[in-house]
Amino acid sequence: MAKHKTPLLDQLESGPWPSFVSDVKQEADARAKNEKGIDYQIPVDCPDDLLGVLEMSYTDGETHWKHGGIVGVFGYGGGVIGRYCDQPEMFPGVAHFHTVRVAQPNGKWYNTQLLRSLMDIWELRGSGLTNMHGATGDIVFLGTTTPQLEEIFWELTHDLDIDLGGSGSNLRTPATCLGMSRCEYACYDSQELCYNLTMEYQDELHRPAFPYKFKFKFDACPNGCVAAIARSDLSFIGTWKDEIRIDQEAVAAYVGGEIAPNAGAHAGRDWGKFDIQKEVVDLCPSKCISYDGKLTIDNKECVRCMHCINTMPKALRIGQETGCSILCGAKAPILDGPQMGSLLVPFIEVNKDDDYQAIKDIVENVWDWWMEEGKNRERIGETMKRLGMAALVNAAGVPVDARQVQEPRHNPYIFWKAEDVDGGWERDINDFRTRHQR
Repeated sequence: MAKHKTPLLDQLESGPWPSFVSDVKQEADARAKNEKGIDYQIPVDCPDDLLGVLEMSYTDGETHWKHGGIVGVFGYGGGVIGRYCDQPEMFPGVAHFHTVRVAQPNGKWYNTQLLRSLMDIWELRGSGLTNMHGATGDIVFLGTTTPQLEEIFWELTHDLDIDLGGSGSNLRTPATCLGMSRCEYACYDSQELCYNLTMEYQDELHRPAFPYKFKFKFDACPNGCVAAIARSDLSFIGTWKDEIRIDQEAVAAYVGGEIAPNAGAHAGRDWGKFDIQKEVVDLCPSKCISYDGKLTIDNKECVRCMHCINTMPKALRIGQETGCSILCGAKAPILDGPQMGSLLVPFIEVNKDDDYQAIKDIVENVWDWWMEEGKNRERIGETMKRLGMAALVNAAGVPVDARQVQEPRHNPYIFWKAEDVDGGWERDINDFRTRHQR
């Protein structure tokens, strides 16, 4: 029987959706019965006390978790987030409630053996509660005590060959979509690039040295299944340089009703006759598509939204000259409001043969600039906003491109650097002064 009354939390179970409250109660009940005979290494009433402290937070309108300070495993500055309750006498089961970030399998490809092994570790040495997956993408083990951290780390790394993830002011656990392992739209091998950069930048993952946190995310195509454009400081989004491939016979089959649109996703519901004008042409955000018995795409105006390809996948295919775009600066509200990523590199080849050196050069140039110019707890998106996109482009060592411009300038004045015009600016100023003096 639960120790704590939780009338406010109970309301979260009343809706039509699954509730985390039900999950925590289930774990609390299982631990109380302990039918498996597990020798729990942390207090058995941990999940029950978690509900109690959360109910108190709802009642008081303030958190009852205090700052955890530095807590971790030997040699790692990241991977473990210290959590302590400010009411340890009332809720001893969560006096310590450290969160452990664990590096997820690449592309989140699991097998049942790995999942069971992870759960066995956490059932024994933690609260049994997990977050699959955290916002960064990694596995999150919720709630354990300080003496268990080294034990958990040993079993993860030695028994399962899995590392801790990132936490603190460092590179957070890189995350990727399934890419070429599953997706026909993949423009580059996102899993391979994610793995390569994860291995390359292990020090940046585990030994915090940045002004604040930094996230990599890899979307193999513009559909953006891991939402890299909105959730990562540096996002790699698959794209193509050439034209969308069109099969006009398949287009006619869609129009004639011989092929179901949206890959048959709406099977079982009568959506009426497919209207290519209404469902494809009119919904193109850049108005680059027309249809007059033949589908035409003005590819230089295409913004790679993927709508037409997703709607008619048997008629339209991505181009063949593929690579990725690099965007910088996305984040949730921290010091400033939320931001989407800004285009830094419109197109770059993803070249495994040279160990992705061109991409790594950009990454390291961006980091060098941010570590020099960024303030404490300032995401790179905020540094960009404070110092300007031009400063980032210059530091990254990439060419200036019109596609990096979000909108035209509001004021008409243009300021030149003297060195940009071979001294002409200085001559003009001196001539003006001479004439004015006369």
